[in-house]
Parts: sequence; structure tokens; C-alpha cells
Amino acid sequence: MIRLTQLRKMFGERVAVDALDLHVPRGEIFGLLGHNGAGKSTTIGMLLGQVWPTAGEMRVCGHDVTRDRAQALAKVGAIFETPVFYDYLSGWRNLEILSGYTAPTPATRIREVVAWVGLTGREQSKVRTYSHGMRARLALAQALLPGPELLILDEPTNGLDPEGIHEMRETIRRLHAELGLTILLSSHLLSEVEQLCGRIAVLNQGRKVFDGTLAEARHGQSWVRLGTNDFASAVRELRAAGLINADRDGEFIALTPGVVVADLVRRLVELSFPIHEIAPEKQTLEDFYLSLMRGPEAAK
Repeated sequence: MIRLTQLRKMFGERVAVDALDLHVPRGEIFGLLGHNGAGKSTTIGMLLGQVWPTAGEMRVCGHDVTRDRAQALAKVGAIFETPVFYDYLSGWRNLEILSGYTAPTPATRIREVVAWVGLTGREQSKVRTYSHGMRARLALAQALLPGPELLILDEPTNGLDPEGIHEMRETIRRLHAELGLTILLSSHLLSEVEQLCGRIAVLNQGRKVFDGTLAEARHGQSWVRLGTNDFASAVRELRAAGLINADRDGEFIALTPGVVVADLVRRLVELSFPIHEIAPEKQTLEDFYLSLMRGPEAAK
């Protein structure tokens, strides 16, 4: 559905996106993760033809965005930046007007998307009476009007309270499951990406620093917390035996590939080291993400 090749965008001397390669297959919920200013919104702006790339190629739904924007985006719905509505008009009237910019939309379709996003019963209320969460659902309704195959959501839970975040998350899940949409979700919220996405790409200062499944993201160095009377001596012995290849913070050791915790225990007991604690450390997505943000040395 999306294929980016060596995509680059510069604003003056500043590189916003640098040599980005990205592939989003049909049917996935794909997360684009990174801190504010990492290049996520710039990438989405280029995908939607609102920001012109400095170099590289973008193909959406099989079409080149820069050469044939209308064809590329014909089956794309998006929430990009802060949606703007006519506050003095109803949600229904807003959808009529906004859809009319491209093609008139029948009332049956508007009624359908209003139901999909959970606004039935409030669609005739003026938008100025809407909560922030209701405005987010109205923006999602607008994105669904053209019957998209690809949905691009730039920080869709931004500014929502916990209840609104939960509602948006469940709506995205339902749209994916029941309509079979491909969804590109940009966020800086690790918890949202972890709960919704099967694969992620992480951007840091405009460059892609990771691209893979969540399982791959969580599978890093196998660290074990070791509590013993003389940690430094235990480390020397375990290294000499080829059982570990790194240590940190005076309490963690990294297992050599193929070694299990039982091997460590056996060797430490043979050497008469008292073991107060020995437990694998499970790496979270947050741990992995922070290691990427600190740079390649920290990610080791």
C-alpha cells in the first residue's frame, strides 16, 4: 500500500527526513514512531502530497504521489495535523461541506460513517458543543467518507483524555478488523503503538533507526540480574567460561547466545558464589525505544 524509496526532505539547511525507505503491506496496522520533531508529520505530509519531497520516490496504492497525486490518494483517508471544522454548523453539515470539496456524498454514506465512529445522536449538534474526543471522531468520520482502503492517522489520540484514547483505540481496531483497512498510525505514545500495531518503524532526527515487528523490537540483548557477594569476581569467572559477553550497572550480565540461566547457576555454584538473586530482565518497548534515541552505542 505504501512504498517509500530514499525519501528526503530539507527545509533550508535542515534535514527533516533523510534517506527513508519504508514498506507498508496491505492489511497491516503499521506504526510510525518517534519523538516530536523526528520527521513523522513531514513524512505523512509528503505522502499526502502536501509537502514536496527534496528527493526520493513515494508510491501509494501503486501510484507515484508526485506524478499522479489524484490516483495515488483516491482510496486514502487521513487525519493530518489539527482538523478544522465550522463550529457554528452541525457535525452532519460539516461532513456534507467537506466531502463536497471532492465529490458529493449521499446521506446514506454520511449516516454510515457517523455510526462507525460513534456519533449517532449527536450528528445534528453544532460542533462547538463537541468535546475534544467527539471532534476526533468527527475527523475520523471525514477520513472514512471516501471509502478508503488506506487510512493515515497522524497522532490521532493527541490531546485526548484516557477515556478518549481508549475509545479511539477501539474504533481503530474495529475499522481494521471489520473493514479490512490498511492503517498507517503515527504516534509518539509507546503504549498506543504497542497495543495497536503489528510492525513499527522508528524515526530519530529524520532517519529510520528501526523497522520490524514488535516481537523483534522487544528481542534485544538477553540481560540477567545477578545478585551475589562479589559481582566483579563473578563476572570475571563467567566471562572466562564463555557464558557471558557483557555486564552493566554492577548487577546485570548479558548471556552469550545459546547460554541459559541454568548454565550460569551451575557454574556459580561450582565456584561457590552465593546467589541472592538471578532473574532474566525482560526488555519492554520503552527500553528498546529509549536505547534507539540514545544512539547505537546504547542500543547494544
